[in-house]
Amino acid sequence: MFIGEYQHALDAKNRMIIPSKFREGLGLTFVITKGLDGCLYAYTLEEWKRLEEKLKTLPLTNKDARAFVRFFFSGAAEIEIDKQGRALIPQNLIEYANMNKDIVSIGVSTRLEIWSKERWNDYNDQNIDVEGIAEKMSELGI
Repeated sequence: MFIGEYQHALDAKNRMIIPSKFREGLGLTFVITKGLDGCLYAYTLEEWKRLEEKLKTLPLTNKDARAFVRFFFSGAAEIEIDKQGRALIPQNLIEYANMNKDIVSIGVSTRLEIWSKERWNDYNDQNIDVEGIAEKMSELGI
């Protein structure tokens, strides 16, 4: 399980240091892809395989399903963590997430989210109705 928030910087080669707490859970190789809300998602290989199995069950005849699967898999890359605990983020994902230097990684249970610091701050500055969302979650049994 991934929890917490960490701030870092990309180096000149688009590498980020994976926080040691996250490194332990990710393993030496993980999958990173385009996420929602303009961030990147990172999954363990095991969690990626589970997600892939679920997505394979979506009907090919459904236009929205095709679009989502295309979006999710086209941006995916298998990443290795080097001996210094760094991961090289592919250029297409850097561009998608609008990352410059300062980034934030957060743990969201089964995945990491990697944000540009600017987008993360913008997201947090929104007036999100957490209480209203919590009420809706109770309707889902949470």
